[in-house]
Amino acid sequence: MVIGCVLAGYLMHHGVLAVLWQPNEVIIICGAALGAFLMANPMSLIKETLSKIPKIFTGKEYKKEQYVDVLLLMFEFLSIARREGMLALEEHANRPDSSAIFGKYPSILKNHHLKDFLADNLKVFVSGNIEPQEFENLMDIDADVHEHHGGLVPAALNTVSDSLPGLGIVAAVLGIVTTMGLMSEPPEVLGASVGAALCGTFLGLLLSYGYMAPMAKALENQANDFNTILKVSKSVLAAFAKGMPPILAIEFARRAIPTNCRPGYEELEELLKTVKK
Repeated sequence: MVIGCVLAGYLMHHGVLAVLWQPNEVIIICGAALGAFLMANPMSLIKETLSKIPKIFTGKEYKKEQYVDVLLLMFEFLSIARREGMLALEEHANRPDSSAIFGKYPSILKNHHLKDFLADNLKVFVSGNIEPQEFENLMDIDADVHEHHGGLVPAALNTVSDSLPGLGIVAAVLGIVTTMGLMSEPPEVLGASVGAALCGTFLGLLLSYGYMAPMAKALENQANDFNTILKVSKSVLAAFAKGMPPILAIEFARRAIPTNCRPGYEELEELLKTVKK
């Protein structure tokens, strides 16, 4: 849509598409942007950025079913802890991949960061040697680390986005420098040279505001979705650690779910009755 609308508007102005193809401007802008990206970031972040770029197009936002899976999973665990004691959760926490309860919820098993967050905090919960307030602080630390790490790739792409308009100006200035050496040429040659230089500014702005910044925002939204589901998981464990019954702890977590994905009270109650059976 971005490239289609830009080119359609250009053609409506009787523009010639061939004029926009300036490989030298592409090399200056994209090459310098790539070099700046490599200079600014450690290799681990560079590799992670390359691995996450496809998720801009394939990544999906968390839906209501995934939040419900977290609530149902935690209700099962808390009900077992209430009925049989904390130690009954030890096997599930230590080996989540082979846990019969984790196995009921493949959306959680596939999300290894979420699975590890739940399993690690269940292990601490089972130990029983930590105060509820400290347990909540520990989960906050874990969630904060995920939030910080999830923001690194969007921040790196935003830095590149911010540099692209400036690099477009660099390419345009170099084109003008070349044009100054053609002052003895006829107007047609000068016009073509100036037009080629201005394509650098166009390309830098288009890549920045039409592509790189939206890509960074898409990854930021995906990271925010994950942070929200961690908050939901933390809420239920923190509430139960403070002595609340499983059903009330689940209600705390339900309230932490975004309204567009939050199940209704009666709807969740029916689902929990199914789990009990």
